[in-house]
Amino acid sequence: MTAGNAHSALEESAAVLDAAARAVRGCRLDRTDADTLYYRASLHTLAALAHAARLRLHPEPVVTYVGDRNINYSNICVCGCRFCAFYHPPQSSGGYVISREAMAEKIEETLRLGGTQILLQGGHHPGLPLEWYEDLLRWLRETWPALHIHAFSPPEIVFWAEKSGMTTAEVLRRLKNAGLHSLPGGGAEVLHNEVRARVSPNKCSADQWLAVMEQAHALGLRTTATMMFGHEEEPRHRLDHLFAVRQTQDKTHGFTAFIPWTFQPKHTRIQCIPLPAPAYLRLLAISRLVLDNVSNIQASWVTMGPQTAQLALFYGANDFGSLMIEENVIAAAGVSYTLKRDEICRIIRAAGFEPVQRTMDYRAVRNEQYKIGGGIQI
Repeated sequence: MTAGNAHSALEESAAVLDAAARAVRGCRLDRTDADTLYYRASLHTLAALAHAARLRLHPEPVVTYVGDRNINYSNICVCGCRFCAFYHPPQSSGGYVISREAMAEKIEETLRLGGTQILLQGGHHPGLPLEWYEDLLRWLRETWPALHIHAFSPPEIVFWAEKSGMTTAEVLRRLKNAGLHSLPGGGAEVLHNEVRARVSPNKCSADQWLAVMEQAHALGLRTTATMMFGHEEEPRHRLDHLFAVRQTQDKTHGFTAFIPWTFQPKHTRIQCIPLPAPAYLRLLAISRLVLDNVSNIQASWVTMGPQTAQLALFYGANDFGSLMIEENVIAAAGVSYTLKRDEICRIIRAAGFEPVQRTMDYRAVRNEQYKIGGGIQI
C-alpha cells in the first residue's frame, strides 16, 4: 500500500468511526452519515449499530408478527411493470376477478387459523369502477365486523382517481367511509422517478406515492412503507428512498412500519441475479439507522427465507412480518417459502425473543381462541 492509499484508508476509517459514534449516541443521521455507513462500514458494524438502535426503541425481548392473508382480488392490470410476474393484461385467458364466494372461503379459513386481518391488493383493472371497491368494503365490514381491512396501495388510488375524475384524497375518503382501515405500502418499489420510468413507467410517480400516503395519514389511515430493491436502481437510489420516507414521516407520523425486500427476477422482464443475504441485511440495517422516526422494521422471510429472516432480528428488525396464509405475487416470480404459526414462533424463540401476535397498529393480540385482546401497546 502506498502512503497515499494508506492515508485515504485512514480517512475512510475515521469517517466510519465518526458516523458510527453519532449512531451510537442516537443522533439523527444525515445523508453523509448514511452514505458513509452504507458504503464503507463493515456488515458487522452495521449489525451492531442497527441492533442497538432497535433495542433503544424496543428494549423488551419481543418480536411481533401479524396474522393475515394476502388476497389478490384480481390479476388483471394495464400497467405492465417489467418486474411483475403476476399480472395479466385485459382479455388474457389467465385473468380473473375473485368472486365473493371464493373470498368468503379465504376469510373464514384465515379466521380459523387465528388471523385478524386481510390484505387486499390487485392490478390496475380498467373495467372495475370505484363503486365496485366500495361495495366490496361494505360487504366485508358488515359480514366480518372484527376483521381489519388492510387494502389497496397508492398506485391503485392514483389509478382510480384518474379514471373517475376525482382527487386521490376524495378516493381515499370514500374508501375509508366504506370500511377501509389501513393502507399497505405496496407499489413503492424504489421511490426515485428515474428508476420508476424504467421499471414501471405506467405506474404513479414517487411524488404521487408519497402524496397519497400523506393524504391517507391526514384522514387517520395508518399505513406501512415498503421498498423492493435489487433490480435496476443504484445503491444511492435506495438511500434516496429512505430519506423520502423519513421526510414524510416527520410531517405525518402515519407509517407504522418499514418493510424492505429484494426483487425476485424469475419470470419477469428484468434479468439480473437476486441480491444475496448480506446485501439484504446491509439495507435492512441502514434502514433502521436512517428511519429513526419509524418505530418498526419488518424482516422478509417470504423473499429471504427463514434463516436470513431470523438473522435480520439482529440487523434492526423487530417484526417478523405475516403468517402469510396466502401469497401469490412473489410466488409468481418463483419464490415460495411457507411457514406456519408454530414454525414462526419457534424461529423467533430460537433467536432469544418471545413471539407476540399483533394488529396492524402494533397492539398485542391475545391468543386464547385467537380473539383480539384489550389494546395492549407493544
